[in-house]
Amino acid sequence: MNRDKGFVTILTGLYSFQDCIHFLASVRKFHQEPILILIDQVPVIFHPLLKSFGNVILQQSPADPNPVLASRRAKIALYERSPFQKTIFLDCDICLLTDIDDLFEKLDHVDFLITEDIQPAIPLASNLLRVKEPILPTLQSVGLPLNEHSIQYNTGLMAFRRSETNAALFQHFQQCFEKILAHQDVLLLRDQGAFAAAVEMTQPNLHILPPSYNFLDKWKDHYGVMQEPIKVLHCTYPYRPQYAKNVTRSLPLRIFDRLAKVFLPNQVNNPWRLQKAKSPGA
Repeated sequence: MNRDKGFVTILTGLYSFQDCIHFLASVRKFHQEPILILIDQVPVIFHPLLKSFGNVILQQSPADPNPVLASRRAKIALYERSPFQKTIFLDCDICLLTDIDDLFEKLDHVDFLITEDIQPAIPLASNLLRVKEPILPTLQSVGLPLNEHSIQYNTGLMAFRRSETNAALFQHFQQCFEKILAHQDVLLLRDQGAFAAAVEMTQPNLHILPPSYNFLDKWKDHYGVMQEPIKVLHCTYPYRPQYAKNVTRSLPLRIFDRLAKVFLPNQVNNPWRLQKAKSPGA
């Protein structure tokens, strides 16, 4: 197996299984690189469906009874778990609309690629707090080294290469996330604040991609006029626009979608997704 470059996603629990199947189909429409899935709480009987897309590696992710926390811990472990020299991580509710080979090429020149969040200014990032308190002072009070210029990034897409800087970045990412876990009375279980703090601590050679590489369809009215076609659509399958559903529309997947209604939990009613949907940046 060529370990020079590849994709990684996370699947923790069956609520996201349908998303992940369509994610794999969209990647395979444009790419043949290996895909690593960090997986938890998915019965073994479903594993062959994931592997049917070819060149798919399943690896147990850091386990936790809370599927959201399991997903967060898997994201923090990305650098350690990825076998690739160049990694493109994508949330499993993403659909590729074109190939993104250019991201692998950009990693010849920068350490890290990512997009800004819908609300990039950390001092305005109310989606990180559980309480109605001043945002930046609250984040600083739990030990996150953030300032008025700190940026909230959307970690639904992250591309990175093996480097000492990125190794340090993910170490700080983990340390900062543990501070969030220790202060769940005031902070929501999200990773953006920890990642922003890790960037401040590490100062990697980071390049910010335009929103076309991580377009959150639910918040499309926040973007204004797009300067280029959408390449990466971030939207769970039931709410995906038809033009994106057409990317993975095939007879086998139409049959799968019908069976999913019977054998999989209804992801529209996923209590974790409903909780996350209350604000942009979830």
